[in-house]
Amino acid sequence: MTAPDIDWFKERAAIAEHDGGLSRSVAEDLAARAQGLRDAEAYWQWLADYVVSRKVP
Repeated sequence: MTAPDIDWFKERAAIAEHDGGLSRSVAEDLAARAQGLRDAEAYWQWLADYVVSRKVP
């Protein structure tokens, strides 16, 4: 898997939340799935693993 695009994730979640009226957690889940991850929890875990290992999992 390639690295998720952090800026794209944050922007897409913000748009879904603001324009779509979704809760932040639902908006983040949608943004994560659009990048091939299960949900926002998986997205944040991927980033945490990357920060610790300094390599793409």
